Amino acid sequence: MKLLAGAACTALLAATLVACAGGGDDDGRTEVVTSFYPAQFLAERIGGDDVSVTTLTSPGAEAHDLELTAKQVMKVNEADVVVYLSNFQEAVDHAIEDADRDGGSTVDLAEGVAPIEGEEEGHEEEGHDHEGHDHDHGGVDPHVWLNPANMVTAAAGVRDALVEANPDGASTYEANAEELIAELEQLDADFTSGLASCKQTEFVTSHAAFGHLAAAYGLTQIAISGIDPQSEPTTAALAEITEEVKDHGITTVFTERLASSALAETVARETGADTAVLDPIEGLSDETSDEDYVSLMRQNLDALTKANGCS
Repeated sequence: MKLLAGAACTALLAATLVACAGGGDDDGRTEVVTSFYPAQFLAERIGGDDVSVTTLTSPGAEAHDLELTAKQVMKVNEADVVVYLSNFQEAVDHAIEDADRDGGSTVDLAEGVAPIEGEEEGHEEEGHDHEGHDHDHGGVDPHVWLNPANMVTAAAGVRDALVEANPDGASTYEANAEELIAELEQLDADFTSGLASCKQTEFVTSHAAFGHLAAAYGLTQIAISGIDPQSEPTTAALAEITEEVKDHGITTVFTERLASSALAETVARETGADTAVLDPIEGLSDETSDEDYVSLMRQNLDALTKANGCS
């Protein structure tokens, strides 16, 4: 009897290990791990009810600072599909490099996107160069998702990865992707038309997250902090930004929801400018839990057209 019981336990353990080793969750859905909200948005919209999505960055958390637990690293190893952004969250990059993915698909949102250089600290301008400024760009702006055209490319990659992981769901993934891509293309068109004729082309942001958006739509980003929102400008750089706001008649300094607004409010106070939110959409907060990527991008478009006097 003891031998039989031991054999039964061994068989049960083996079955449990097989069930945990990938190939879908307990209810047969494809398991997808996403590194942060924009990747989650794509996976959920394209996968629909056929996928189970786990996101490594918690809602309301600062995405740049992500550290992974051992359980999360295991999730990366075992997932059928991983959607992430290279050179954005170092812990995720290391987990991907070290993972034994065992045939699982990996989608990088930066794949196929032309890099845009940006400063690590202080004062960045993208889109146009101004005379009299010396810009030493060191570091690549990873915020590729803030150009909707880049999200179209990423959506196609997610679609293909899901089809590879679960061919039986191909028709669903293809239909969902087609609908989403049409929505993203319309968003891109609305940004193009909405920002085509603006009295002001410069905009001031809390941190250098909007280089891809600026380059796509002919605007100039003036960033108070660098690519990492925790980096801070020198006193001289902050004074330069303050003078530039005054010289160019900039009326709005943009803040964010998930990062400190102290420096932006200081610049606004020193210049008499208003403040408004321009969301880098690195994650959702309690305030934006009912929104999604598209609705938040439309809020960004409204904020930019209002601040820059676009018609």
